[in-house]
Amino acid sequence: MNYISNTATETAPTNAVIETILSRSAAKYYDTAATLTDDQIRYLVRIGTSAPTSFHLQNWRFIAVRTPEAKARLRPIAWNQPAITEAAVTFIIIGQLADASTVPERLAPVVEAGIMPAHLVPEWEAPARDLYDNQLQRQRDEAVRSATFGTAAIIYVARSLGLGSTPMVGFDADAVHREFGLAEDEIPVMLLTVGPERAGNWPQKPRLPVADVLSFA
Repeated sequence: MNYISNTATETAPTNAVIETILSRSAAKYYDTAATLTDDQIRYLVRIGTSAPTSFHLQNWRFIAVRTPEAKARLRPIAWNQPAITEAAVTFIIIGQLADASTVPERLAPVVEAGIMPAHLVPEWEAPARDLYDNQLQRQRDEAVRSATFGTAAIIYVARSLGLGSTPMVGFDADAVHREFGLAEDEIPVMLLTVGPERAGNWPQKPRLPVADVLSFA
């Protein structure tokens, strides 16, 4: 196992995953001539959907904005940010309000795969209903959490494949909702540009010291 220096007196383990995370930075400049194939985009999303969700709800959806026409529709309602049209693809990351009634459907493949016994499905659905039924704020919070977990997974797999990415919250959520036909129970949580980079992007910026953000209980 490889190690990296952590403090003057301590070392910490490192590997390819850790190095990918520590080398990631927000990409501002993209190779405007580069493209990603449909299969490459599908792969990014497939890895994204391996992220955790509450009760296995998988309450997310992803719109891959990649054609010039679709990018031209998105850019004016995304603060006219150049990366929207310059990156190979911009994902609209959508969180769906947590709906406990979908638990049996979501768990059916888990039962079929022999991972979970069928008798446990109602034992998952009941607490999910207790948690989310008639609780709009919790439903919305879960939509944002799930979408964010999925986005993070895409960001890091993109980096591992040599692609840049940038999550963005600078957009008109209502306009994106209308322009791209989101359902009533869907929230555009963020945008994520992904693509090969060009020169000029900064390395990862220093973070606050761990001592400033960590306490032990």
